[in-house]
Amino acid sequence: MARILLEHVDKRYPNGFVATRDLSLDIADGELLVLVGPSGSGKSTALRMIAGLESVTGGRILIGDRDVTALPPQERDVAMVFQSYALYPHMTVRENLAFGLTVRKQPRAMIEERVAAAAESLGLSSLLERKPAQLSGGQKPRVALGRAIVREPLAFLFDEPLSNLDARLRVETRAELARLHQRLGATMVYVTHDQVEAMTLGTRVAVMHEGVLQQVAPPMELYRQPANLFVAGFIGSPGMNLIREPSRSIVLGVRPQDVSIVSPTERAESGRSWSGTVWLVELLGSEQIVHATAGNIEDFVIVASADRRIAIGDNIGLHAPPKAIHRFDATTGRRLATG
Repeated sequence: MARILLEHVDKRYPNGFVATRDLSLDIADGELLVLVGPSGSGKSTALRMIAGLESVTGGRILIGDRDVTALPPQERDVAMVFQSYALYPHMTVRENLAFGLTVRKQPRAMIEERVAAAAESLGLSSLLERKPAQLSGGQKPRVALGRAIVREPLAFLFDEPLSNLDARLRVETRAELARLHQRLGATMVYVTHDQVEAMTLGTRVAVMHEGVLQQVAPPMELYRQPANLFVAGFIGSPGMNLIREPSRSIVLGVRPQDVSIVSPTERAESGRSWSGTVWLVELLGSEQIVHATAGNIEDFVIVASADRRIAIGDNIGLHAPPKAIHRFDATTGRRLATG
């Protein structure tokens, strides 16, 4: 396995569109780094530049101790798993798993050994003679993973591999991928637009927006100390409530999970309080998501226990303790010191 280093990487297309701007990332050997962001943020382009599928306009990329910036994909020793899985429909699972080694003319005994080991680890041993059309939605991504594993590359690159699965299969396959990373100790770079997926998978998460890296940190650091307004609003489900202070250059942020519902007239000794009117309640089993209009805030969101009776039209008080309040510069969007 290997470290991956991106140094001031730019990607500009002939039409002038800038996909990434001054992107620098140091991905440690054995790390699972997740690139996350909305559509058009540059995350997939960054992954494809690591793979060699996109050329670099500026900067350089190193894999291990080699500068691979100008090398073609086949010379970078990385394995990529695509959203479509790219399985060969006319081949069996066994042949799909072995394909990368077969075209490199590796010894037959070594190919069989690696295919058997990968199939066993991914629960594919009983499916080796089936073709892709005979596989379920949850089995196809495992074959794609297995094909990457048998190559024993320096790094694994994943381009939204679970986006075509339903919710249950996404959770199951995500867990398998996490276990796989723990077992292999491999360097992995994973692209997704799903921030829940990013937070549950990544050793660290790199948040991108409009081609610019916004913050890279362990998942809980992103959640507790977002570097700017974009990260604050993007990370967390539901997203952070952002409150602009009248006639001030500060934006306050408070996560829905940190807001308590109190009586409309109650005022706590410390922290921030608001009053609001409930206009929507979403019941989600053990909890409910409450939407309220509070002052000039049209949608103030609160996560509350399902045991509390809350109805549309209720007047409620809202309170957040001092430690739960985030402060941002309204002009630059940057995080400010608490206090």
